[in-house]
Amino acid sequence: MQLTITFMAAALFAVIAQALFAAGLLASAPFNRVSNRFLALLMVAIALWVLDGFFRVSGLYGQNANLYFSPIYYSLGFGPLLYFYVRSLVNHGFRWRARYWAHFIPVLSQAGLYWWLRFQPYAVRNEFWETVHRPFTYRLEFIGTWVSLMGYLFLSLRLLRQYGRWLEDNFSEVSRLRLRWLRWLLVLLAVVSGQWLVELVLREFFGVYYRYDFSTELLGVVVFVIGIVGLRQADMRAVRFAPEEAATEEATAIAAAGMLPRKPAEPEPAATLVTPQTQVAAAPEVTAKTAPDPLVMERIRRALVDDQLYQNPTLTLAELAAHTGLAPRLISFTVNAGFGRSFNDLVNGYRVAEVQRRLAAPDARRFTLLGIAFESGFNSKTTFNRIFKQVTGVAPREYQG
Repeated sequence: MQLTITFMAAALFAVIAQALFAAGLLASAPFNRVSNRFLALLMVAIALWVLDGFFRVSGLYGQNANLYFSPIYYSLGFGPLLYFYVRSLVNHGFRWRARYWAHFIPVLSQAGLYWWLRFQPYAVRNEFWETVHRPFTYRLEFIGTWVSLMGYLFLSLRLLRQYGRWLEDNFSEVSRLRLRWLRWLLVLLAVVSGQWLVELVLREFFGVYYRYDFSTELLGVVVFVIGIVGLRQADMRAVRFAPEEAATEEATAIAAAGMLPRKPAEPEPAATLVTPQTQVAAAPEVTAKTAPDPLVMERIRRALVDDQLYQNPTLTLAELAAHTGLAPRLISFTVNAGFGRSFNDLVNGYRVAEVQRRLAAPDARRFTLLGIAFESGFNSKTTFNRIFKQVTGVAPREYQG
């Protein structure tokens, strides 16, 4: 056989090679093991889909009809693999359950069909193409892939939104745990789904095949992005977000406290001095029916301010609970309802207050701004600049003036 070497054929071959190499690295990575294996499987499944495009543009299909119905189609697994990657990434305690296999029944059926056809004579495969695949199963496979991917994209985006809210209530440093790259990846996959919809409409209503088919190229971009950023994902072993458990804990905390959470406090005016003392006093007055226990609030304040836990750059809700002896769910409820903030905002508020205090000291010029920030509990210049401006309304350099 002779390959038709074009730019597209070379690009698709490079994408396939990069995807398989990156998948191997992910599968053997020392951290995020469960989630990385889901991601590795997703990369292999996409790479095999791209392989179909490579066979087409390189002329291999035209030279060898036996390549048709090769067992390289696992597109019905794109959505489930992506969803379980997200689930296992945001929850280090994720464990595989037998019931999860139900999500993969469609792709297992798809794989079984192609592996069965692979061992059939060419005449049987040709007849199957003419009488079954082209009029029925091809459409079912294509439309099913689109519906599956859209459904699991919705579930994944919803899970990431829930995770983002939970993250703010459990971690004081979230810059490496936000998973913004993953949100962009989901958006990119939504673009691929949109392209598939265009192909579907053109084929079913206008009889146009492959003329405006860009999904292979878009998937090539997706798998290339995964290979780069997936390997750079931070260690997530400290993250254990289970939406069902989080909702149950929140309801239990509210019921145990015998009160309902109030709305968050209004933001403080820009460029005002935020101090540990004024943060508690600044909380709006609440009634006895809705207010958390003042003793619990004071206990939390003492741990953060007097014991200076806010200076721990990676402080988590679990660590605060261990220090105070209070239940994490009670702390979470008290911080939200009593201080009117998320855990992340509360701790970073104390850090900003400490920076402001040090900048107001007579000997402030002896220290660098970044040095003061690090000593106050920040561990990233980018995070410090963002949080400081968010709290005070001005950039640190402008405040220092």
